[in-house]
Amino acid sequence: MNHDTIIVNAQVHSAGPGITSVAIAGGRVAALSPEPLHRLAGPRTEIIDAGGATLLPGFTDAHVHPLAAGVQLLTCDLSRLPHSPDEYRATIGGYAAAHPELEWISGNGWYGDTFPGGLPGRAFLDELVPDRPAAFISHDGHGVWANSRALERAGIDDRTPDPVNGRINRDASGAATGILVERAGDLVTDLLPPVTGDLAERAVLAAQRHLHAMGITGWQDACVGPLWGLPDPLPTYLRLAADGRLTARVVGALWWEAGEGLAQIESLEQRRAAGTIGRFRATSVKVMQDGVCENCTGAMLEPYAGGRHHGTPSGLSFIDPEELREICRELDRRRFQIHLHAVGDRAVRECLDALESARQAGPDQDNRHQIAHLDVVHPADVPRFASLGVIANLQALWARRDKEIVERKLPLLGRDREPHHFPFGALHRAGARLAMGSDWPVTDPNPLWAIYTAATRLGPPQDPHAVGDGVLTEPLEPAQALDLRVALEAYTAGSAYASHAEHETGTIAVGHRADLVLLDRPILADLQEVSAARPVLTLVDGQAVHREG
Repeated sequence: MNHDTIIVNAQVHSAGPGITSVAIAGGRVAALSPEPLHRLAGPRTEIIDAGGATLLPGFTDAHVHPLAAGVQLLTCDLSRLPHSPDEYRATIGGYAAAHPELEWISGNGWYGDTFPGGLPGRAFLDELVPDRPAAFISHDGHGVWANSRALERAGIDDRTPDPVNGRINRDASGAATGILVERAGDLVTDLLPPVTGDLAERAVLAAQRHLHAMGITGWQDACVGPLWGLPDPLPTYLRLAADGRLTARVVGALWWEAGEGLAQIESLEQRRAAGTIGRFRATSVKVMQDGVCENCTGAMLEPYAGGRHHGTPSGLSFIDPEELREICRELDRRRFQIHLHAVGDRAVRECLDALESARQAGPDQDNRHQIAHLDVVHPADVPRFASLGVIANLQALWARRDKEIVERKLPLLGRDREPHHFPFGALHRAGARLAMGSDWPVTDPNPLWAIYTAATRLGPPQDPHAVGDGVLTEPLEPAQALDLRVALEAYTAGSAYASHAEHETGTIAVGHRADLVLLDRPILADLQEVSAARPVLTLVDGQAVHREG
């Protein structure tokens, strides 16, 4: 057999004790050995000496939004700025001045903790963009910041009623502040100039390049449908998959529109049937059950603390719990995977109840349903993940004390709920299957940063939102930390399992696909090296999709 690539002198994770050498042929792992495999080399074999660095299975991001992230990379991106009003002012003002041709000034990535009181207002944007409508989506995707021109275009004034599953924030006098929460943001983002097919392709490809550079070889797109003023990415994925430009393995979660009920299932089945091409499979459905804690739309069993709830004292359940049970039973019956968004402990319980109902109706199904985010889980619900076979889909980079968490979120949760904040350790000890993802562009997609935070409950020192932005040296609920190897497996084998791909990817084994990432250093014996490490080579089917230098 002709071997395409041989990697020697590596610290090979998940392949068995002492393995240091991997041979690749025909896009798959062909041999593993504790000794160098030079004997398998042919005249055209590339031999890579890892120098003792760690070789991992390629990461699978179990929850990410590449179209939104790519558009953010290509437009006015606030997500990487220091949390400073002056930085925002310079960036937005500069972008508006540089683009006089644009009808709207729009962008993404703002953080509420940048502003006194935790949220910006329209006056700030009015000063920077007085002559055109302007709208910026928050870093978490759950709020839109609009100027006065944008509110006027959307027909929003002080008397406009809140839409279903949304809220127009108002000041003490009842005036609209320019912050539109959850589906209220659609009133503005639906008016944004449409993202063209060309821009959508460039955005997904830009996101793919960035994810490959992070060592990511596959992902679950957590919203395949129109959202946040963006088009449905399904046609883009199908074009890229058909002509081979989609080099990652992607599972698409088709968007469930909360107001349309079961009538949309036939359409979802049609989209699934058309949506399997090359490395892309549209086999999942994304259901949003609540919002986020920071704007008090995360659904809680008990009211938010401190009386700062913006009119939603216990948050919002977007779908009636009984209807959610019916939805999950029907989706499960039709063999869809269900990818649920649940942040608050009430939403988590409602989702578990719905998945329990589905399991009772179809106990032999293997659809591998998952609940993402899990900011707060009531202790009584922790064992239910394992007993129901529900995957805990974790966004581990959030589990730290940064300025946003300390100043905005923890005061709303209160001391009684804080021990159950991102309860990764409790879920693991109770036997839950874990998968990990980033939710990029909500937060950075670097898996090694997330793994470091999962194992330390601290922000990575290399993260600009950690250093200099208020991260404390005290870990966030250290009892909820994961062992380093458990965290690594969640981002590799666990996420591969969530994608029904564990027999092909997620571990390094003979016969598995050669989806691999080689780091620049060894990390398995030193936790402090994890967040500093970077991928130097990312392979999909044995072909380089990222190579440093």
